[in-house]
Amino acid sequence: MTDLPKPANGAPPSGTAKPKGPKEKELYPMSDWKYDAFLHTFSVLVDLFFREVHPRGAWWVPRTGPILFVAAPHANQFVDGLVLQRTLKNEAQRRVGLLIAEKSVHGFIGWGSRQTGSVPVGRAQDKAKPASGFIYLPDPINDPTLVRGVGTNFEKEAEVGGMVFLPSAKGQSGSSVDISKIIGPEEIRVKRPFKGKLAMQQLTGRDDIDDKGNLANNRLRGPKDGYGGTKFKLAPHIDQTEVYKAVFNRLRSGGCIGIFPEGGSHDRTELLPLKAGVAIMALGTLAEDPDCGLQIVPVGMNYFHAHKFRSRAVVEFGAPFQIPRDLVEKYKNNERRDAIGQTLDMVHQALSAVTVSAPDYDTLMCIQAARRLYNTGKKLPLPMVVELNRRLAVGFSKYKDDPRIIDLMDNVKDYNKQLSYLNIRDHQVAYARMTLPTVIFTLLYRVVKLSFLSIGVIPGLVLFAPVFVATKYISHKKAKEALAASSVKIQGRDVMATWKLLVAMAFAPVLYNLYSILLSFKVYQDHLWGYVPDWVPFWLVFIGGWIVFPAITFAALRFGEVGMDILKSLRPLVLCISPTSSYSIHKLRERRAELSEKVVKVINDLGPDMYEDFEHNRLIANPPREDGALGSPKEAGVSERTEPTPPDSPHLSRKNATQSSRAIPRNESFSNIGAIGMFATRPPSRSRSRSSSSGGAFGSGGFPVSGFTSLDSKEGFNEASNKIRAAMRERGQLRRRKSGFSSDGEGSEGA
Repeated sequence: MTDLPKPANGAPPSGTAKPKGPKEKELYPMSDWKYDAFLHTFSVLVDLFFREVHPRGAWWVPRTGPILFVAAPHANQFVDGLVLQRTLKNEAQRRVGLLIAEKSVHGFIGWGSRQTGSVPVGRAQDKAKPASGFIYLPDPINDPTLVRGVGTNFEKEAEVGGMVFLPSAKGQSGSSVDISKIIGPEEIRVKRPFKGKLAMQQLTGRDDIDDKGNLANNRLRGPKDGYGGTKFKLAPHIDQTEVYKAVFNRLRSGGCIGIFPEGGSHDRTELLPLKAGVAIMALGTLAEDPDCGLQIVPVGMNYFHAHKFRSRAVVEFGAPFQIPRDLVEKYKNNERRDAIGQTLDMVHQALSAVTVSAPDYDTLMCIQAARRLYNTGKKLPLPMVVELNRRLAVGFSKYKDDPRIIDLMDNVKDYNKQLSYLNIRDHQVAYARMTLPTVIFTLLYRVVKLSFLSIGVIPGLVLFAPVFVATKYISHKKAKEALAASSVKIQGRDVMATWKLLVAMAFAPVLYNLYSILLSFKVYQDHLWGYVPDWVPFWLVFIGGWIVFPAITFAALRFGEVGMDILKSLRPLVLCISPTSSYSIHKLRERRAELSEKVVKVINDLGPDMYEDFEHNRLIANPPREDGALGSPKEAGVSERTEPTPPDSPHLSRKNATQSSRAIPRNESFSNIGAIGMFATRPPSRSRSRSSSSGGAFGSGGFPVSGFTSLDSKEGFNEASNKIRAAMRERGQLRRRKSGFSSDGEGSEGA
């Protein structure tokens, strides 16, 4: 990326108000027709890869004015951007330019980003390289910012403003800090102390470290005797002046910018710490033009098996909010540390209202199992499934230490293990209620149906098999490479969907072309065993091949999707017939009924403590009884959800924002935004887990959160069927809206 000339005094733009002059030329312009043509062409990839992408709450998106879209979690690398841009164009008629990592602006991805007006951003982690020697903390108690090296050459390899990266280990991401001073070849000083148990173990080699990274033995001031230090990486300082300038200009001119504030894609079950760049973007724009009307819209990218072919997704938009003017004044008056900290907390709170997060994968699986056990007997729309998962996750974060929750989670984990042992899914346990003749008839019917579907699947499966093999092999290879180069990924699954699509895009046309050539050659040789008349020209056969072969593949895709669902349903039917396993599945059904009652009871017991309006307007009005039937509405334990309150409203408490901002380095004034990376690491607050985040914890003073799964409390729907029907009508209403927000009450929640 080429740097533009800086002011004569060498100081980069600070984001302070300036008199308006002639409109500046955009550094990364967006062409409307190129943007629309690109999305129209490549949206087919989204339709092919995902079985369903459901937008929710799109009426929140303003139809005019500048918008900063903040999306999380960033679980699908480049696919996230395409899904977000496609959804916004279809549902809100807004074009958004995304911030994209500078290292990705090459090849097809680079070409696509230029068509859609994306802004390339340099990231320190992308340019980090292994450094020579080892580092440790000589005095972690009295001087925690002093870092000493063994065999290092900081004067040659490091630079002030650069970053030090520690390696990831034990499934945890490594820490990173900025370099504030280079003392010598073997000593540097960092802007803030390293935090966390893993970082302190790596830098001291000591065992007396608690989970928060505190040292128990204060008498021992240095590292463990004989400890040689840890390996590390160094990244250069990156000047982001021109990037911020491009973002400010785009927003001040009424455009839209999209950013994934976690700073990079990952496959974790919880949000990563947000980065300071998103706050600087908003505050800097308003500092230059306080009356531009900038709004921030949170976007939840909720995937079900994001890396898998024909998976599902829900793109949820939250309530837009504006930055209070007092924070903008603080930013302009060199009180940027406090302003940025509070803005980051607002963004995190907003994202907490549209995302589902759990501390680890096992907990997430238990939460989803509890949702299925609670909602027995009725299939909910996909957005409502996401909402129920979210409310259960929030409830777990508050009561995770309650003995009832601990016991329930243990029972759910045991139930999941039994399902895994029998290799069946939760909804298939219901087959145990069927009589033996019904089971046999159902099994035979599905086998016959599967046989007929196979006729349409096998030809396309054979033709497209090389693409399937190549995409699987290369995507797994790229996942391993991404995992090795990342400090935050767990398995690298966040890159798999992207590489599956890229490989298929490159390989499929080559394969179809080969098939068409072979077909033409066979017609030339013997007119396809005499089936093709002599008068048919070869060029027509070649063109026909390009039509027939993709059509066969697409038909196989559609038939195979149905056939795979049928194939997965055969095993539990066979288990119900088999004398050796029918007892197990019947016992599992009884176990499920008991566990369902237990889930409902725990929710009913804890719900009133969490919400004052717990009995008001439930989404799931009929929880299951012991016999699997549906009970009365008053037996339910799910109450209304209220939408997040905009941060500038009087309902927002600011006390947690102040507490979170305390973690920002005291020596960081943010006076030179060019020195602050767009994805600069946000210093963690008390805990970056959702259990203590201001957006997810109850009583936190953040966005008010009402009951587990609910719709708009203002309307007070008493029947779940009315709410679901209203949700289904949303898409039709959205297409009839030309501008502005929705004014009707029915469509205020589900899509």
